[in-house]
Amino acid sequence: MPRLATGFVHGVDAMNRFIGRIAMYGIFVLIGVLLWSSVSKAAFLPSLWTLETAQFVMVAYYVLGGPYSIQLGSNVRMDLFYGNWTIRQKAWMDAFTVFFLMFYLGVLLYGALGSLAYSMGYFGMQPLEYFIEFFGALFTGGFDAAGEKLGFLERSSTAWRPVMWPVKLILAFGVFLMLLQCLAELIRDIGRIRGEEI
Repeated sequence: MPRLATGFVHGVDAMNRFIGRIAMYGIFVLIGVLLWSSVSKAAFLPSLWTLETAQFVMVAYYVLGGPYSIQLGSNVRMDLFYGNWTIRQKAWMDAFTVFFLMFYLGVLLYGALGSLAYSMGYFGMQPLEYFIEFFGALFTGGFDAAGEKLGFLERSSTAWRPVMWPVKLILAFGVFLMLLQCLAELIRDIGRIRGEEI
C-alpha cells in the first residue's frame, strides 16, 4: 500500500478514536440531563430545556461516536456466512458494502449541509458555496460580517425555542467523519484483498 494511503488511514483512525472517546463521555451528560428532568418533574420545577438538550446530546453521542464504531467493527452485521469466510473474502464483502455506505453518507452529508444552511438563514446558494462565503466573511470581517450572512436563525418549535444550527453542525460534522472513516476502511479492505495489512 502506498505510504500516503497508509498515512491517511492511520490519521483518520487516530482522529476518530480521539473524537469517539470524547463522545462516549456524552452519555454522562445525557444521564445528568435526564436525572435533572426526573427530579425537576417530581419537584414541580420548570425544565423547558431538558427535552431539547437530551435530544441534542443524543445526536452528538451517536454521530460523533459512529465513526469510532465503524473503526472498531462494532456495527451490526447479519452473520450467516461471513464468520466462515477467509480474511480476503471478508475484505471483498466489506469493500462492497462500504461502497454503498459511502454513497448513502454522501447523500446524507449533502442533505445535512443544506439543512444547516437553511437553519443558519441562507436560501439562495448551494450549501458548499454558502459555507465558503460565510466562513470567508467570518475570517475577514469577524463576527459582525458573518452575522449579516446569518440573517434568520431557525429555532425549535417548542417553548424553549433554541437555535437549531449547532446540532445540525454537529450532525454534518459527524456524517463527514463517518464518510472519512468509511474511506479509510475501504483502503484497509483493498490492502487486505492484496494480502497487505494496514
